[in-house]
Amino acid sequence: MTDAATDSPAAVPPAASSEPTTSRTPRAAASSGQSPHRVLSGIQPTGPIHWGNYFGAVRQYIALQHHGRAGANGTGGQAYYFIADLHALTTVHEAALLREYVNEAALTLLALGLDPDQATLFVQSDVPEVTELTWLLMTLTPMPMLENCHAYKDKKARGLTADAGLFTYPVLMAADILAYDSTLVPVGADQKQHIEVTRDLAGKFNATYGGETPVFTIPEPYILDASAKVVGIDGEKMSKSYDNTIPVFDSAKRLKKRIMSIPTDSATVEDPKDPEASTIFTLFCLFASEQEQAELAARYRAGGMGYGEAKKALLEASREHFAAAVERRAELAAAPDRVAEILAAGAATARQRAAAVLARAREACGLTPTPRNSSQS
Repeated sequence: MTDAATDSPAAVPPAASSEPTTSRTPRAAASSGQSPHRVLSGIQPTGPIHWGNYFGAVRQYIALQHHGRAGANGTGGQAYYFIADLHALTTVHEAALLREYVNEAALTLLALGLDPDQATLFVQSDVPEVTELTWLLMTLTPMPMLENCHAYKDKKARGLTADAGLFTYPVLMAADILAYDSTLVPVGADQKQHIEVTRDLAGKFNATYGGETPVFTIPEPYILDASAKVVGIDGEKMSKSYDNTIPVFDSAKRLKKRIMSIPTDSATVEDPKDPEASTIFTLFCLFASEQEQAELAARYRAGGMGYGEAKKALLEASREHFAAAVERRAELAAAPDRVAEILAAGAATARQRAAAVLARAREACGLTPTPRNSSQS
């Protein structure tokens, strides 16, 4: 998950039943011969993704969709990906901008290879069961646990005011994970704490209400490859906070301007240069084969090549890498109904799963498995 992506729309599955199963057997999927892992990942919609987001996280998230398999009706299997618009409300306070960011996130994930026949893609707020599950977890969440979470502590340490949304953010994230009986959650090493919180809350709920049969599946973290961290145009970690990013879907003109603006040292064209000390070369390696890297490195060391030529090599390599995704994104942007259908299908699938999990949790803690007026909805 991140605190911030198919060419045919998924068929719309049947709506979630108003009487979800209350079977408290969260590991039933594994015993039925399906994939032993249910992958869950979320991306926060806070603007266009950049190379750092893609190589550091999104590419790895999408690769994990193959841990699942398509459902019987072709509407997505054991990988769930959501656009975390509820989480984004802690930082994005303009309605039109949030809607734009949600649409941007959907286009991006689909264009970059997320396949609705392999995975379930949906918007977080389209599954209201998650917010109710958040409250059930909140009733067992110790205050010191939330006070020790990084985001809250960091904001307080900087003398900034933290709202209740940020303070309880880890509980909503735990509900996101537990609502789908997730077993595998990809996170960066710096976000492992969120999975630990989720595991603690699930364990406490199971111990308090579960008896011999646990209510929640205990998820495992999948730590993303740390070597995939990407430098920005200034040589520091690529981050929107540093204004040093290169957006994946920037226009051709802006992409060229951004790459050509990468700072370099004062070496002349004739001078030998150290590729390992070059931001241009470091970024080039994201896209190039080992042979291409070796060839460009040799030209750096030999002299006779200016940084402008190296920048052009980076520009061409990045364009080639993302060319198919750029084309897919343009097709999807021109077919908003198609994207809406994929998200609606994903939300229906996700709600069906979340309703069953919520019913287990409600029944376990003494509530009716479904609201008494559910037949009227």
